[in-house]
Amino acid sequence: MPTEIPDDDAVILFDGVCNLCSGFVQFVLPRDTGGRYRFASLQSDVGQALLDEHDLPSDELDSVVLIEDGESYVKSAAVIRIATGLGGVYRLLAPFRYAPRSIRDRIYDFVAEHRYQWFGKKDQCMMPSGDVQSRFLE
Repeated sequence: MPTEIPDDDAVILFDGVCNLCSGFVQFVLPRDTGGRYRFASLQSDVGQALLDEHDLPSDELDSVVLIEDGESYVKSAAVIRIATGLGGVYRLLAPFRYAPRSIRDRIYDFVAEHRYQWFGKKDQCMMPSGDVQSRFLE
């Protein structure tokens, strides 16, 4: 793998050209005060290697993926787990993990299917800068 990933860090994989997905990352960054999460785009070499390592399809770029403690979480499970990890008021999403995954993921898939139409798309992946750059894996 091109970049060594510390074992104690959780990695959020996201669609790097999706404005909604990049916005999600921009939402998480300031709320993750402990620096728990690292980030990589699904399109990156690191993202592709992590998808492969966890036996996830590398050609489906319509899901947020969380790699944490050797496990992978996708779609609504990833979002709920990330929100819970942020703590505070975001922990209020934790009980939704008990809702049937099929229903949660159906809603997730609906938004994912329309994300480019509703939020737009970039020509290239988000390029981090400043003090958060170290939290992005290349």
